[in-house]
This record gives sequence, C-alpha cells and structure tokens, in this order.
Amino acid sequence: MKDLDHITITPDALPREVCDRIVARIRADQASLHPGQVGGGVFPELKHSRDITLTGNAAWQDVEQTLNMAMLGALIRYLREYPAALISPLMLQQTGPDGTLRRLSAEDVATKDDAGLIELIRTCLRPGHINLQWYRADEGGYPYWHCELYPRDTTCETLHRHLLWTLYLNDGFEEGETEFMYQARKVKPRTGSLLLAPAGFTHTHRGNRPKGGDKFIATSWVLFQRAETLYGQG
Repeated sequence: MKDLDHITITPDALPREVCDRIVARIRADQASLHPGQVGGGVFPELKHSRDITLTGNAAWQDVEQTLNMAMLGALIRYLREYPAALISPLMLQQTGPDGTLRRLSAEDVATKDDAGLIELIRTCLRPGHINLQWYRADEGGYPYWHCELYPRDTTCETLHRHLLWTLYLNDGFEEGETEFMYQARKVKPRTGSLLLAPAGFTHTHRGNRPKGGDKFIATSWVLFQRAETLYGQG
C-alpha cells in the first residue's frame, strides 16, 4: 500500500557543486548573517542558527532564483502525486471543449503537461521568502516542535502558507534530521535533496542538532495567492 504521509523528497533537486558554492558564500557573507528567528523573534532555546534572508538582498538574487527553480521542479512532482493539494482548497474551473466552465478534477491536474501545470501553479500559488540557515555542529538546531501556520502576523501572510520546503545544502554530519512528529519520520539530509510537506499542524516537525559537522539548508514555503489576486477586489 502506498505510504501517504504527504512528504516527498526530490533527491537531486540541485547539483552538489551548486550546493557547495552556496555553502561557501554563506560562510563568507558575514555581513548578511543574523541570528535565526522564529515567529515571535530571536529565541535561541527554540532555534539556534545564523541565517541569511535572500528576498530583498541583491547580492543573493541569483541564488534565490536558482532555489525557486529547484522548488518548482519538486512542486510539479508533488502535485502530480497529490493533485488534491491544488484542487481541494480552490474549486478550480476551466473552459471545456464546448466553451462552458467545468470544475477541474484531480485527474486533470495529474495529466497536464509541465507547461500547463506551471501555468496553473503560477495562477494559484507563489513562492515565499527564502531563508538560508547555518546550524553549527553540536550546538545549532531547531528542537522546538512547530508547524508553519500561525496567526501572529497581522498581514495574515503566514496563514497563506500551503506547503513547506527545505533544500539540504550539505551532508557529512551525524543526525541533523528533519523530524516529523505524527508521521514518526526522520528525513536525513542529503546534499541537493529537497523536501516538500504540508505546512499545517498535521506535519509538526523539528530540526535535530547536527553532530560532528555544520549543517546548511535553504527553507521557504509555497503560499496561496492572496484573495484579491485569485478572485479580484470584489
């Protein structure tokens, strides 16, 4: 029986040499590094890392584009496996051969070619801000069990998060897994692999402490377009 934990791993989302270059740039860019934050601010007992936020950082625009393209490739695979992730929340419609509107089915999404699926993705979804995270060996980590949805943000941006993703930029250390509570699953970092999972409490997770080596990741979210974009100002 197929394991439906709704967590997917794309093994070679980014080549190792590209990951190595990003890691070297993180180590070198001391000016952009800042203490890692959670939703309420800087709390090292919850998350202990040094981060670089890419959005709005012109020096990292090329890396932001590279990572978003890697995420898009993984997202296409994810929606082919779980088309309801797009269909269930939005009740999408398309024009049929007779010119009338009809509801899209999961089969419609699963059978679209890449160009058609990318068009649908760009209509309904958008990329979030990307955060590069550096967890030092034997001290860094994100041990707090958390999900990616929370109501503290007054703009409600965090409530638009649909999927989370993590791209592992290196390996060669012990532990340091992304651990999911309810799925009882630990995802071991592998250089260039990209994890996608739902953003809600069903996929509560934590980042275990790396041992014997530093851990580098890129993280972000796939968000719904805002209502005014999807449905107009009304």
